[in-house]
Amino acid sequence: MLDMSLTTTQQEWKAKVRDFVEEYIIPNAEEHDRTAEFPLKIVEEAGKVGLLDFAVPKEFGGPGLDALTVSIISEELGRGCVAMQTTIGGNGLSAYPVLYGGNEAQKQKYFQYILDKKITAFALTEPGAGSDAGAVQTTAVLDGDEYVLNGTKCFCTNGAYASVMTLIASTDPSKGTKGLSAFIVEMDREGIMVGKKEDKMGIRASNTVEVTFNNVRIPKENLVGELGKGFKLAMITLDSARLSVASSALGLSKRVLEETIKFVKQETKNGKPLAASQYVQFKLADMAMQIEAAEGLINKTCYLKDSGKRYSKESAMAKTFTTDTAMKVAAMAVDLFGPYGYIKNSVVEKLMRDVKVMQIYEGSNEIQRIVIAGNVLNA
Repeated sequence: MLDMSLTTTQQEWKAKVRDFVEEYIIPNAEEHDRTAEFPLKIVEEAGKVGLLDFAVPKEFGGPGLDALTVSIISEELGRGCVAMQTTIGGNGLSAYPVLYGGNEAQKQKYFQYILDKKITAFALTEPGAGSDAGAVQTTAVLDGDEYVLNGTKCFCTNGAYASVMTLIASTDPSKGTKGLSAFIVEMDREGIMVGKKEDKMGIRASNTVEVTFNNVRIPKENLVGELGKGFKLAMITLDSARLSVASSALGLSKRVLEETIKFVKQETKNGKPLAASQYVQFKLADMAMQIEAAEGLINKTCYLKDSGKRYSKESAMAKTFTTDTAMKVAAMAVDLFGPYGYIKNSVVEKLMRDVKVMQIYEGSNEIQRIVIAGNVLNA
C-alpha cells in the first residue's frame, strides 16, 4: 500500500518552518511588501534555525535533506510570503550547480559560505537571454591561470546582498549552448558592479538587480565541472528550482484558501454568512480540488528525484500546473472578497500580485509546455 504520511523528521521540519513563518514572516510581510525593503533581519533569523543551508549535503556539514523535505520547507515559506521564500531559497538555487558539477574542493569552499549563513546568488538571465539561454553574451576568457569575465546579468535574485554566486558564461560563443560554462564568482572581486534594483509588482521584498562584470578576474579553479557543460548544469539546477517554485506556489495557494474560508465565514449577506451560499461553496470546492491535485504532482516529482530517476518532465509539469493553479485560486479569492479583495492591505491582493511572477521565472510556463511536449512526443 502506498504510504503518503510524512516521516518524523519531515513533520519536525514542517512544524519548525510553520512556527518561523508565523513568528517572523507573516507579521512583517505586508510592511516589506509596501516598502520593498530587503528582509535582512528575517534572513538572519532564518539562518539561526537552519533554513539557509538546506541544500548542503551531510558530508559537508549540512542537513542533507531529501527532495520532499525541501519541498515542505519551500511550501511553508511560500505560505508566509513568496518574496521571502525566494530570498531564503536563493541559497539552494545557487548551490545546485556546485552540488551537481563541482569537485570536492569547490563544494567544501562554496558550501562553507552557506554554512557561515552568507547570502548567495545564481546568475543566468541577461537582457537578451531569458528563455533562450543559448543567447548568453557574458564571456569568460582564459588568460593564463585566470578567467576574465565581461558582461551583464539581470533579474539576479539576492545579487546586491550575495557574498558569492554561481554564474553561467560563454567560454566559446561559436558553440551556442555547448559553449557555456559555470563558474564560482566571489562578489568582492574588482570589476563587479551591482546596478539597477527592479521595482516589481509582486515579491517586492526580494532583491532583484542587474550585475555587471567588467574585466573581472577569477582563478581557473573556479570553473565548475567541465568546460562547455554550463548549460547542462543550468538545466539540472532549474529542474530542482522549478520543484521549489511549485512547492512555494502550493503554499501560497493554501494560504489563499485559508484566508478565503476565514473571510466567507465572517462576512455576511442578508443576515447569512457568505459560506452558506452554494455559489461560494462551489468556488471553494474548485480551489480545494486544484490545490490537492497540484500537491499530488509535486509529491510524485519529489519521489522521482529522491529515487534517482529522471524528473525533468514532472518538474516542468509541477511548476506549470501549480503556478497556474495558484493564479486561478488567487483570482477566485479576489472575486469572492469583492472590493475587499482589490484594495491595498488585503491579504489576497498581495498574494495575487506575488503569484504572477511564478508563472514567469525559472523558465516561463510557455517554455515548460515546450519541455513537457518534447518529453511526451519522444517518449
